[in-house]
Amino acid sequence: MDQVAIVTGASRGIGREIAKLLAKNNVKVVANYNQSEKEAFLLKEELEKEGIFLDVVRADVSTRAGAKALVGFALEKYQKVDILVNNAGVSEYKMFVDETDEDWKRVMDTNLYSAFVMSQEVVPSMVYQKQGCIVNISSIWGLTGASMEVLYSVSKARFGWFD
Repeated sequence: MDQVAIVTGASRGIGREIAKLLAKNNVKVVANYNQSEKEAFLLKEELEKEGIFLDVVRADVSTRAGAKALVGFALEKYQKVDILVNNAGVSEYKMFVDETDEDWKRVMDTNLYSAFVMSQEVVPSMVYQKQGCIVNISSIWGLTGASMEVLYSVSKARFGWFD
């Protein structure tokens, strides 16, 4: 049976390349975007020229409602989710002392909370089917920190080393 994947933040960068790779390997991909609609549909068009199809779905995964809607779309269409790639991310390029409470909330909700709520929304389906894979995309800036991107670095930090 075909595998089904949801990739958050799939319109650009790493998420786009992950969505392409999965789709080219016969995985049914639900490619998520929130603001980059043009880029998301360019990805869809690029793959369609190769005879490869994926779903493009707008959802704000920084909210429980957006996560629920995105997972709901995949479950309604495919009845399962085998792979979740939590890739959605935003950053602020500011001096730390210039960051606002709103900046903190936006970055943490998009980069960190979205992984939490997306995972919670897909786990019941994965448990039911007795299989599934969740991949959380981090960043080197989460290990070393980045100048002018303190909030991004905090949101992408990996606590502890895993072998």
